[in-house]
Amino acid sequence: MTHPSPVLQEGAGFIVELEQFSGPLDLLLHLIREDEVDITDLPIATIADQFLAVIDELGLNQAADYLEMAARLLRIKAQMLLPRRLGDDEWEDPRSELVRRLLEYQQIRELVDWLAQAAERRAEQFARGFAPPPAAAPDAPLAIELNELLAAAERVIALIPEPVLHRVVPRPLDVEGATERIQTLLAARPEFRWVDLVGVGAGIVEILSTFIALLELARRGALRVEQPEPFAPIVIRRESPREAV
Repeated sequence: MTHPSPVLQEGAGFIVELEQFSGPLDLLLHLIREDEVDITDLPIATIADQFLAVIDELGLNQAADYLEMAARLLRIKAQMLLPRRLGDDEWEDPRSELVRRLLEYQQIRELVDWLAQAAERRAEQFARGFAPPPAAAPDAPLAIELNELLAAAERVIALIPEPVLHRVVPRPLDVEGATERIQTLLAARPEFRWVDLVGVGAGIVEILSTFIALLELARRGALRVEQPEPFAPIVIRRESPREAV
């Protein structure tokens, strides 16, 4: 613990300056943390004895705020020793007011510590609106040869990527041929799958031609296209001829 440095000035009372404690609540909170006790259930007898021993060791017997806290602790200690009547539901814990002040002071201390740490972090950073000094510019006037300018332009042009041109080649669809293949399979089989119609290695033109032919034949009522469930094989069935009305 740090010993106090009492300072006596003209027209002023006794002033105690401590580096470790900033008041009786701070000293009391320090004792509670050292003993690792619950702040809401203070062992008031132990804390009072420790508080009196510390202020006697530090020579704070003339500091009014420390003496006032010592008197409060002794009064609470005496009230805790008084017997309570059975069935007295209106009994109030004499430590409640001190506990409330300690909790409030603890919150204030935590906020002060956080603000101090934030101030230290801000002190290590540039203030808002900081602008770094501009880079050193070449002495004016700036003289550039024509050949150097052309060489720089060529280097910039060389970095520009060449545009990629895509040539679109039209591919005619063979819907009539696909229609003949479908009708041939319908005449031979009552139903077949899409794979049986286009095969495994069919190209995009053949697939589109077959798909358009299927839609046209389904519109005419010559066949029915079914898919039992999502991602299941597509089945083409021959549509039975309808009777005339």
